[in-house]
Amino acid sequence: MRRAVCPGSFDPITNGHLDIIARASRLYDEVYVAVMINKAKKGLFEIDERIELIREVTAEYGNVRVEAFHGLLVDFCKQRDIPAIVKGLRAVSDFDYELQMAQMNNGLSGVETLFVPTNPTYSFLSSSLVKEVAAWGGDVSHLVPAAVLARLGERLRRAGSTDRD
Repeated sequence: MRRAVCPGSFDPITNGHLDIIARASRLYDEVYVAVMINKAKKGLFEIDERIELIREVTAEYGNVRVEAFHGLLVDFCKQRDIPAIVKGLRAVSDFDYELQMAQMNNGLSGVETLFVPTNPTYSFLSSSLVKEVAAWGGDVSHLVPAAVLARLGERLRRAGSTDRD
């Protein structure tokens, strides 16, 4: 069975992330989406919420599994017999960082990294930008799946009412 992992924080998952996951799901028998736990960073969505949303929006692929991970990605890969990491690249600046990570991961464990160029439609897209634009009332409906858009709106409304209290 050919396995790969698509790692990230996915706070929240965007259409750009989904594009990479969908493409990986056509290349591999099983694709893990590894949701990174970083206790030093407070995300907009809790880890369980991210996992739930990702499972919902990737259900149609049939071969995608979603799990949280903490620690080294290569350990996640070793524990699940995953020989490949799939990463989307938006720009040359992504490549500089991701190449170093790929070389380190390969040196630590032999895990290979496959770089997939991002669809030009999503080349500017990041979760951080989506959250910022949405927080200022901008339309992000074309940037995230409908389920994410609904949850994002709820979360920002709650945060806004908390700020005013």
